[in-house]
Amino acid sequence: MFDLELGLDLSGDFYTRHFQPTPSEDTLILNMGPQHPSTHGVLRVILEIDGEYILRAEPVLGYIHRMQEKMGEVKRYEQYLPNMGRVDYLHALAWNWAYVGAVERLMGLEVPKRAEYIRVITCELNRINSHLLWWGAYLLDLGAFTPIMYAFQDREIVMDILQRVSGSRLTYCYYRFGGVSQDIDDIFIEKTKEFCAYLKPRLKMYKDLVTDNIILRKRVEDIGIIEEETLRKYGATGPVLRGSGIKYDVRRKEPYSVYSELDFEIPTASSKDALGRYLVRMQEIEESLKIIEQALEKIPPGPHISPQAPRRPKPPRGEVYFAVEGARGEIGVNLVSDGSAYPYRVKLRSPSFSNLSMFPEIAKGTLLADAVSILGSLDLVIPEIDR
Repeated sequence: MFDLELGLDLSGDFYTRHFQPTPSEDTLILNMGPQHPSTHGVLRVILEIDGEYILRAEPVLGYIHRMQEKMGEVKRYEQYLPNMGRVDYLHALAWNWAYVGAVERLMGLEVPKRAEYIRVITCELNRINSHLLWWGAYLLDLGAFTPIMYAFQDREIVMDILQRVSGSRLTYCYYRFGGVSQDIDDIFIEKTKEFCAYLKPRLKMYKDLVTDNIILRKRVEDIGIIEEETLRKYGATGPVLRGSGIKYDVRRKEPYSVYSELDFEIPTASSKDALGRYLVRMQEIEESLKIIEQALEKIPPGPHISPQAPRRPKPPRGEVYFAVEGARGEIGVNLVSDGSAYPYRVKLRSPSFSNLSMFPEIAKGTLLADAVSILGSLDLVIPEIDR
């Protein structure tokens, strides 16, 4: 039997096991998505609710699955590069970096110091861009319209800067094996410095307008509390982890590139709720500005790509894992090579997948309206989950 209204197979084991209400309970099965505005993509969450309270929640994936990992096995190493910008379109450069970093590690390819600094600058600009979009969209989900206008106004500046060197405004493919595709120029440096100076007072305005606003506080304080045991059980990373007081960041715990040469803090919050995750991301924008300013001062002369970088790489046989810190947490690429021009296996570690997996536990017993706040505080990118 198939219920057309609910879109559920009422006779299947899946529904019986997870969502069949007991006869003594007056509950309702509700679909949140896959076209719900607060899911930011085609994420479907099946909810069992008693009045306004959530008894059970189950995310359902597969609506945007594009076989990204399988495509990695049928494309040459250099052909697969543009795919990374489509996995997480909000922090595409971090995924670029994870992939080229894995290939470089497997080949023993050294990246010029100038290219490393360029990667840091551009990746942190992209992180700010991602956090700004999250900030505006999260507040829009909670009913505030004005902030997303400010967020997109500021994002336009970053996209103009990154477009100058990458040719793209969203799905970047700027990094190459052994460096970057194009060197930065004086205009890029000047515009980046201007943006850093511009955004600092804007962040103070954001704090006065939104962060200290009692309406926001009532929607995020003590909502979606995540304990350390739950975080570790599901492998949560990024601001979701740091929002519960755990100071883990790949840039510090497993340093890569030139991050060890830069001075910056890893923001954490002790409240463990949606507000804590919000504050961590806002503080991370400030830290990214510090990183960019330092990198601009320290960037050395030299080539932007290694002279030994092959155009069509054929790494030796072996297996390697390379991780970077993305806007949503640890991005990892596990790469297996059989010595040919095509990867034997590409396995992508998605932070959003781990963070979403906690949602059924977090949402249980909360109000339906708070589910929107909880989902937004996780900062999910559905194509990254449904890869």
